[in-house]
Amino acid sequence: MSRYARQMLLPEVGAEGQARLAGAHVLVVGAGGLGCAALPYLAGAGLGRITILDPDRVSESNLHRQTLFREVDVDQPKARVARDVLRAMNGEIAVEGRVEALTPANASALVGPATLVLDCADMFAVSYTLSDACLEAGTPLVSASVLGMSGYCGGFCGTAPSLRAVFPDLPAQAASCDTAGVLGPMVGMLGAAQAQMALGVLLGLEPSPLGQVVTMDGLTCRMGGFRFDAAPEPATGWRFIAPEDVTPEDFAVDLRGAEEAPLFHPSAHRHPPEAVPTPDTERAILACRTGLRAWRAATDLAARWDGEIALIAMGDT
Repeated sequence: MSRYARQMLLPEVGAEGQARLAGAHVLVVGAGGLGCAALPYLAGAGLGRITILDPDRVSESNLHRQTLFREVDVDQPKARVARDVLRAMNGEIAVEGRVEALTPANASALVGPATLVLDCADMFAVSYTLSDACLEAGTPLVSASVLGMSGYCGGFCGTAPSLRAVFPDLPAQAASCDTAGVLGPMVGMLGAAQAQMALGVLLGLEPSPLGQVVTMDGLTCRMGGFRFDAAPEPATGWRFIAPEDVTPEDFAVDLRGAEEAPLFHPSAHRHPPEAVPTPDTERAILACRTGLRAWRAATDLAARWDGEIALIAMGDT
């Protein structure tokens, strides 16, 4: 009996649907808690090709929610460990593990060959960059975010509006699992929801998961959601660019303190977010670690200056 027999019994799958899955290439950005939950279901379903992208290494503090990894994997690259686990799970599929970060410089090249993209990075700069690349390429994007005991999962781009259409502004405060905490099952449920949405899109299920957001509250054990098929794309929005895209003609500002990191570019000037001077150039580049301070500074600058503004999220560099 075929290893896919149980799912092929479903009228929504069958032989034709299984062939669709076998011919699909899914790019999974992030092999953390969300990725660890989604990846085994994608591999088990018989996805033809999976590319895993993650620059980080396995940490002991993440083992409670990153269930693909074991204690012996600590300090090993997540993408490679996850690749090896999936290959051992299903030898019929092709799995690639790439130890690198998703950036504005490589996003289009990575998204281009993919049938569908999973955003499991849970970092808003990555999510917006992926959404921009997927919207341009017409590629479906399934994105999720978890913090504490709640989160969401949604299907964007492709035939649906982008992430920016639903979330045009960044949160007021930056928080992460490292600073705010998270319960492992919340990440697992939303990662599994990403896999379900991805399979639904690839199988052409109706109603489509694209244009749908699902919310989960672990404290009350309640789920919600809404459709956003008609949400308009925002007329304006700050785009993230790569540091190498900065030119000598740009007004480049590093919003990080000298104690945080060296200047991101030789021509950059250091200013706090609340004191960015009015540029005398056509474009201003605002850089910080996560992109949040840059977003806030851009909002303030745009209120008094009508030039082009771009953002850079430097990550932990």
